[in-house]
Amino acid sequence: MEEKKSYKVYKIIMIIMLTAFITFMITTIVSYNYLIKGDGKILLLGGSSETEDISTRLSKYKAIIDEYYLGDVDEEKLEEGAIKGYIEGLEDPYTEYISKEEMQEYMQDTMGNYVGIGIYMVLDSETGKITVLAPMKGSPAEEAGLKSGDIILEVDGKTYTEDEMSIMSNKIKGEEGTKVKLKILRGTETLEFEIERKNIKVNPVEGKVLENNIGYIQFSSFDETTAEDFKAKYQELESKGIKSLIIDLRNNGGGLVDQATDIADLVIEKGKDLLYEVNKDGQEQVVKSELDPIINMPIVILVNENTASASEILAGALKDYEKATIVGTTTYGKGVIQQILTLNDGSGLKITTEEYQTPNHNKIHEVGIEPNVKVELPEELQEQVTIPEDKDTQLQKAIEILN
Repeated sequence: MEEKKSYKVYKIIMIIMLTAFITFMITTIVSYNYLIKGDGKILLLGGSSETEDISTRLSKYKAIIDEYYLGDVDEEKLEEGAIKGYIEGLEDPYTEYISKEEMQEYMQDTMGNYVGIGIYMVLDSETGKITVLAPMKGSPAEEAGLKSGDIILEVDGKTYTEDEMSIMSNKIKGEEGTKVKLKILRGTETLEFEIERKNIKVNPVEGKVLENNIGYIQFSSFDETTAEDFKAKYQELESKGIKSLIIDLRNNGGGLVDQATDIADLVIEKGKDLLYEVNKDGQEQVVKSELDPIINMPIVILVNENTASASEILAGALKDYEKATIVGTTTYGKGVIQQILTLNDGSGLKITTEEYQTPNHNKIHEVGIEPNVKVELPEELQEQVTIPEDKDTQLQKAIEILN
């Protein structure tokens, strides 16, 4: 009996020791990352990836690179690549890291002047391809024959991914008088263009008087002077006796939100809500009209599938208050707002911070603004930037409404 009892105690002790050993091994495996070399050698990095912060994890990879990597190491490029990769992990096409070198050019674009070929680009959410939204009127791109919907395959012989749109954009820019080569996919046809870069005024506000005293104002983006330029152009046309107004926002890719609300402020009564900005916590910030309106006449706004962002804010506000009739096709549906933040080292982050909604709390993002009167352009004219007035079915419908 004593022997049986001793054996039982021994068995229990062995089970406890074995359990402790297995627990130790499992803990060790879970608590370590490892890297397998080509010859099967395992390098223990130490620590649990679930509990470490990113700086600790990157320092381990840096140690491996320093010890094992065969080539030369550019620390600055490694750091920049790590930051870009971290930001790209958000999978938001509108949030992007901007290097110190790119920031100056980026801000020049926002201010309304830059040296380039004059195109607006967009990432097509369905295809993942970087696409020409529209060439700017009178730009080298328009003169060379680039069209809305052209897919950019290569810039100077190099391809770019959907995450590298800013890099591609900066490669298209350059010194005035130099040339850039683009390979374009248009439908099933591959085309090549060599275009000279020029100093371009991004956003001239243009206007004229049409038949029956109808004013017409067109501009292709919202930069820091657009609202002021729009007001001046309207007052010029008003002095010529216009009785109604067409605002052409077709192929307008957007820009500065405050410029859109400043234009809406010229039409909508003082104290009215122009825009709701909703942040990640659901908190709303309301932009209200601050001025007495100066435009008191019938308005038609022309839109199409390339009308985006700030253009949709303007169209949505005037539609909600029934201050304008929207004519054309459903707009692009870019209803999120980005801020540009400058870091101490001169680099920047363009980051999506809010979603905007129209005065009636209508969502715009991935929905767009529905026209009051839907009118398609003839299929043969849909890819053209400059369309003869008599063949422009959308413009002719606007004139018909105002008459």
